[in-house]
Amino acid sequence: MSTVEPNEPNQPDDANGGSHLFSNLASDSGVVAAPDFSKLHGLVAAVAQDAGTGEVLMLGFQDREAWEATLATGFAHYHSRSRGRLWKKGESSGNVQRVVEIRLDCDQDAVLMIVEQQGGSACHTGRRSCFFNRVVGSSLVVDETPPGSA
Repeated sequence: MSTVEPNEPNQPDDANGGSHLFSNLASDSGVVAAPDFSKLHGLVAAVAQDAGTGEVLMLGFQDREAWEATLATGFAHYHSRSRGRLWKKGESSGNVQRVVEIRLDCDQDAVLMIVEQQGGSACHTGRRSCFFNRVVGSSLVVDETPPGSA
């Protein structure tokens, strides 16, 4: 099994208390600990999952710049497809995501960030999770209970 060791934890690097938790990633197998940005026009899917509850909070996309900003600061960064630029989650709302763990899928083309959601909501609608639309038959039903709990 290959392990990835983070750098020294809790070394603030910005006014928001960011840290270099994930800088200088290395693995004992020599595998580069980075997503494969070559498959989807430079983007990878990035899922944010709550560290305390396991609830999936949101799906965004990362490019290399967002990946590196996340590693450097310890806060989730995404590539905003609508704005065409780097976006720190919560930069305007204050609802930031402190990253406590990162995993890559088997093909290294999807990122799972285990986060501490600060400020209450991950969704731009003000809801805790972006996954509040439950499909029932051919209808969408707003259901804010965590998936699988009802």
